[in-house]
Amino acid sequence: MAPNEVISSSMASLLTESTTMGGSDVVLYWNAVALDANRESHTDPNGEQKGPTLSARALAIVHLAIHDAFFGITGTQSPYMPLPTFPGGDKGNNTIAAVSAAACTALSALYPSRRSRFEAALAGADIPVGDAAESGAFGRAVALAMVEKLAVKATDPGAGERGYEASIGRGRHRQDPDNPGQGFYGPFYGTTVAPVAVTKIHELKPPPALDSPEYKAALAQVRRKGGASALNSTTRKPEETAIGLYWAYDGANMIGTPPRLYNQIIRRIAQKECNKPEDNARLFALVNVAMADAGTFAWREKFKHDLWRPVLGVREHDPSTGPVADPRNTLDEEADPFWLPLGAPRTNELNAKSVTPNFPAYPSGHATFGAAAFQIVRRFYGSKYNLFSEDDIKKGAQNPDAIAFDFVSDELNGISFDGAGTIRTRHERHFKSLWHAIFENGLSRVYLGVHWIFDAFDAGDVQDPGKKDGEKEFKNSDEIEYEEQIGGVKLGLDIANDIFNSGLSASGLTAEDLSSNCNMTAKVVSELNMGQVRYNRP
Repeated sequence: MAPNEVISSSMASLLTESTTMGGSDVVLYWNAVALDANRESHTDPNGEQKGPTLSARALAIVHLAIHDAFFGITGTQSPYMPLPTFPGGDKGNNTIAAVSAAACTALSALYPSRRSRFEAALAGADIPVGDAAESGAFGRAVALAMVEKLAVKATDPGAGERGYEASIGRGRHRQDPDNPGQGFYGPFYGTTVAPVAVTKIHELKPPPALDSPEYKAALAQVRRKGGASALNSTTRKPEETAIGLYWAYDGANMIGTPPRLYNQIIRRIAQKECNKPEDNARLFALVNVAMADAGTFAWREKFKHDLWRPVLGVREHDPSTGPVADPRNTLDEEADPFWLPLGAPRTNELNAKSVTPNFPAYPSGHATFGAAAFQIVRRFYGSKYNLFSEDDIKKGAQNPDAIAFDFVSDELNGISFDGAGTIRTRHERHFKSLWHAIFENGLSRVYLGVHWIFDAFDAGDVQDPGKKDGEKEFKNSDEIEYEEQIGGVKLGLDIANDIFNSGLSASGLTAEDLSSNCNMTAKVVSELNMGQVRYNRP
């Protein structure tokens, strides 16, 4: 059997399991359907809601529709936004009908090419008969209002390029030289999409300057730990390669994006914690809203700082290299004009080269999404496990936790295969805590060679001052505190804490608020929306 046949037949059985995994829990049922839509969309060249930011926002819309449909009937939580009026006006008392109608309607609006799949899932949702019509009508009205408020409009730039042209300046992001023509993902996303639930703008300090000791240390690290396996300079260990692949989910065929991975893990935790449907309605809305806003602010920072990826940073480290060069007859010893990273894997595609993602490095989207999602879970179970005092919360709720889990990534499930067609070994990985997972998820991108360490966190926050074999070792994750306003982990933690503390209500911020003081004026953004300008970075 060919590798693609293996993936198709094996995934079919996994999907059957995933959509029944929720059992009597209607929220987990529709979460599985939404995650399958993410995976399927990234398998289809013409799929909708593609890439990390759009897929995160789509999951947020679906789960907010579920949230407001569920609690609009039970009244046990405040809705995200005012409940809509609808024909008849009687909501009924059938939460399963309301949630199912809301989820199906939202998914059909976001992924119209898959509407028949969602309608089949609706037919299989075991909806009780009582009040089904009334509660279903209510759920549909909730979803339509949510889509209208939060979905990226066709007239918006969204994740599209809209004439964006990269700078040729030293240190600026350009296309991957090993994948020319890859284009750019979301250059205007972070300044044209309104936040979902944050109460304030979240920002980071700039990344280290190219001539700073911090940058040079990061350069030496990624050159050795993130290089292609065939390079003599690469010293990455097998476990580090496994870590890089485990967390990848770079929009790969049959796999999808990082928000899908974090939802898969949180499903496992929710089941282990014996969550009730009302728990999951709240938890998954919080998690996915946090990731939606994480995507917005990460992309705002990415194109504000416009930092190059290691594939350019290593190859063009010497001033004599690159499009703007200072002629010399020697090369800096840390430069390698021929260096290539291990790269983000194009899993389940035969003869496909790995890639460097087509958006700037700083901060890491993976680090931001993962920290936002897992911090929400830590805060959600904080009282159950007595994790945080009031003083801890004021300081950012960075105490270690004991929420352990085991999980098999779809990248390393004994089914997915690499570009040569070789099936990757199944690897079930154990995490002693979510705090541990936040750290490893951020670090994983260094091992693929697609990020600098400071894209995830300040190296001083995570590295032990003691040395071994000439390299600084990392602290035990329980000892880590993210103090510096550097990298995606800190950004994600801040966003999650903001949303959790404020109680999940509609943000008062607009896209115009995000565009101010962020390299693009509101006038430029407005003109972009009308397709009137080509925006060229300095």
